[in-house]
Amino acid sequence: MYKTESNKIYLNVSDGPKAVLTVSPSWPSPGASVTLNCSVDHPSAGWSFYWYKAVPKLSHNSYGSYNSYNYELLPGSEKGTEQHLFIIDGQTHTAGYVCRAGRGDRVYYSWQSEPKFVWSGDLNSAASLTVSPDSVQHFNKTSVSLICEGNSTEWRVRRFSKSDFLYPCSSWGTMTGSTCTITSSWVIGVFWCESETGQFSNAVNITKDDDEMILVSPVRPVAEGRSVTLSCKFKTGTVLYNVDFYKDDKLIQNNTRKELTISAVSKSDEGFYKCKQRDPADGRTSPESWFSVKF
Repeated sequence: MYKTESNKIYLNVSDGPKAVLTVSPSWPSPGASVTLNCSVDHPSAGWSFYWYKAVPKLSHNSYGSYNSYNYELLPGSEKGTEQHLFIIDGQTHTAGYVCRAGRGDRVYYSWQSEPKFVWSGDLNSAASLTVSPDSVQHFNKTSVSLICEGNSTEWRVRRFSKSDFLYPCSSWGTMTGSTCTITSSWVIGVFWCESETGQFSNAVNITKDDDEMILVSPVRPVAEGRSVTLSCKFKTGTVLYNVDFYKDDKLIQNNTRKELTISAVSKSDEGFYKCKQRDPADGRTSPESWFSVKF
């Protein structure tokens, strides 16, 4: 007696589709519109899109993005949107967002996206971040403190790097109360505070690197009409005198040769600044820093 075998069918089992979120711009001017764009890695017709804001959850100080936040549906997306774009008008503070897609009568959901952030340099009453010393650029051996203030008794400090990963203070510094002290030698990224009451602070760019000289410029946006002074420091900590200042790679005429003072800041002063030694035998140049102006 012969046995017959049916045709064999091979199934490839894979994870469900994943949502990918992008935000634009990531550093909007206060009150500007922000566009969220959600895509699915297995695109097809019939998807609706759901939009959420991230709310800090300090009871889980893990490295992973998901366990560190609760997610609340944004108004207008409770039943999903047909469009893969969602516009938020009047963005004023730092915020995190995620999205996911769903389809069918008994809704089948994709995996939610990784959190993406929109950063603001503006302060708010509930949470604020200050940096000491007040400069975007720092030398490796400089002690840099990130201080969280506001309506909370518990804080954590986050860093976002180019690798699209969120790092807690414990991975590159020491958290003592509401202050994170950077202990690692090379630290670059966007930093902000998160509170147990679910608030985000203003965000700042910080660079701590092995540079020979740095530009000393404020980490927060400077209000229009205020005065600001930029200076240039050598690795020994001394302020350099014989230097030129550049904005967007163009030389700024500066007679003092020591500091660049802008007596009444205007929006036209925004840009990338750096300083360069006038010594032809050396001619070191600092890294660039973005100088921001607020109305």
